[in-house]
Amino acid sequence: MAGSTALPLQQLIASFDNSCLPKILQVCSGVYFQGSIYELSGSEVSFSTGDLIKVIGIELQSVCCEDLGNNETFELPINHTGLFKVVPDEMPYGTIEELLSLRPVGLESCLPFSFTSSSKISVGDFTLGADRALTVLSIERHEGEEDRVRCHVRGQQESSAEVCIPMSSQGEFRECENEERFTLREIMSSPSLRSRQFRFVNTTKCERALALSPIYQVHAIMSMRKNIFKFPSSLEVDVVDVTEMSNDVNFVTPLSLSEVLSQPKESFPTVVQILEGPETRSLFRCSWLPELSKNSHLVFHKTGTSAMVLLSSLKSRKTQQYFLVSQQYGGRLRRRPREFNSVYELYVASIQAPGLKVGVTRSCEEDEEEGLPALSVGEQLEVVRCETMELPCDSSHGQKQAVEALLCQRLQEPDDDDDDDDDEKEVKQGDEREEIFLPLYMQGHFVEVIADNKKYSLKDLGKQFSLPQDVKVVSRDTELETDPLFGFACLRIEEALLEPTIQASFLHRPDHCFEIPTQWLSMSVSFTQDALPWPSGQPPKCHVDRVTEVTDTFLYEFRKQGNSDAAPPPRPPKRIPSSKKSLKKTSKAGKSKQGPDKSVPTKELANLTLNSKRRPPAPPPPAILDDQPPPLVRRKHASAEGTTGKALPNTYVEREESKKKVKLRAIEADVDSDHDYETVDESFVTVVQKAKENVLYY
Repeated sequence: MAGSTALPLQQLIASFDNSCLPKILQVCSGVYFQGSIYELSGSEVSFSTGDLIKVIGIELQSVCCEDLGNNETFELPINHTGLFKVVPDEMPYGTIEELLSLRPVGLESCLPFSFTSSSKISVGDFTLGADRALTVLSIERHEGEEDRVRCHVRGQQESSAEVCIPMSSQGEFRECENEERFTLREIMSSPSLRSRQFRFVNTTKCERALALSPIYQVHAIMSMRKNIFKFPSSLEVDVVDVTEMSNDVNFVTPLSLSEVLSQPKESFPTVVQILEGPETRSLFRCSWLPELSKNSHLVFHKTGTSAMVLLSSLKSRKTQQYFLVSQQYGGRLRRRPREFNSVYELYVASIQAPGLKVGVTRSCEEDEEEGLPALSVGEQLEVVRCETMELPCDSSHGQKQAVEALLCQRLQEPDDDDDDDDDEKEVKQGDEREEIFLPLYMQGHFVEVIADNKKYSLKDLGKQFSLPQDVKVVSRDTELETDPLFGFACLRIEEALLEPTIQASFLHRPDHCFEIPTQWLSMSVSFTQDALPWPSGQPPKCHVDRVTEVTDTFLYEFRKQGNSDAAPPPRPPKRIPSSKKSLKKTSKAGKSKQGPDKSVPTKELANLTLNSKRRPPAPPPPAILDDQPPPLVRRKHASAEGTTGKALPNTYVEREESKKKVKLRAIEADVDSDHDYETVDESFVTVVQKAKENVLYY
């Protein structure tokens, strides 16, 4: 900076044009900070003393107008539609040539204009009087002769003449106020006009003289700043031009990993320096991650897109593990049967694998009301398709409910001990297959039936089978020093994905490479001019780690991105349990006896149903039969108490019929009672008696 003169940034930038760029400027006084990133076209600017700025482009943005009467300033956009006229200078010019030198570059396009001379001008035999207005019409240039200006002179009595005056003529020449009009863009494009003063043609805006100066949007780069940033030339910073002394300065440009991917292939391999280490280390659990620290160096061999799969270990392990594995993994795998804990999981798997066969691993009882069939351990089912089934009629609604269900075929072989010929014929006619419906909301336990003992590569598995798949590594990848996947009893291939990656290595082991998934790791690097850690033209044979262990946080983030729109499993339809149905029937009966104004507590009614585990309390004595003993029907209730805990097969219909066949005397005994448990007890006894008769019959 020795011998250089510091100038305001706006003044120095105004002296540049794009043909003389780039220029390197150094901040030599003060600090400027602009806080809002939106006020500077998306860039936050902070300049400190000593900073180097490399100006690579300027763009005219607006014009600063200074009112010379009160020194106030305001800004106008460059496309402002108002017109301006030149304010004549009060100081006289010594020659006509000096007067013309301050005209715009395209002088002929700005003619005519007028000036006066404070003294007489003699041209040959012709003499021009003082203070007479002379209008310049053209400039005449001839080889070997002095340049002249052809002027029009208006004489007395409206007489006029044209004379040619040498441009070297001396005197005191003053410019007249002309009717020329200029736009802001025209003024800023001419260095001679920029030095003049102007006034608005429309004097209602401002009558005083204005000094106009351009404001540029400066395009520049700085060390440790991303790419090109922009700032206005009106910043109040003093700078000095150090271009000639700073030709060897290297401006470091930080790049994100995604920006590294966009670099041309010719840029690799190269040595990079880590400017900012990974922002988070919670996604990966691998050996190379801790070494990615600030100021350390890496070799970036190449960029590309890698086909990968996401693997997970069994949930039964103490700590479940997850792996991001390249499809170039060299180990061999064998398929394992998948486990399903619901019919909905079966449905999802059957969409991707038609003809899915499973075995039942846990029995479940039939529930006609909920549409759930009975399943036994060992039964085999083949999934056919998804259909709509109707549940039994709900007496509370009086209409059937339609639900989504999985149509399956039983593959269980017929019982060899069955001697019934008719049953054997029916089994044969059905091709030993019975169709059943499994509602999608049904819980169950199934295991996939597979008869495949073939060994596959990871790439072949992805081509031949849909995901997810359960596998076991039966032969390790020999190219890996240690294969972390070998030894697991079962691994699940969760998802397949295409990941943009950078193949990298450390300087001390350039042949041992690993793949950095740029989408999941965020850090800042810069390209250096350092030499590669191998002889020129002799790159090493790279061995790439194909397995990267990830954390459950990675799995969570991955699921959040991929399955944000996935539909949740269906929920069972809202149906009223049998106990609540009995309550509704009882409450209706109570209302018919008591009238609509008398409320009956729900808790008391719940104790009167057959499904209640508590013994109902004794009813109050009838109002009419206060002096009579209780009816003999109570003994039947007492005898039935011992049988309420036994399960009775297929008695649902019989119970409904028995209620209709209750003896009339039992109903008449309870006409005025608020409780109808006598009727319920009578029906229950009838059911028990019929059940005993059926047992004796068989």
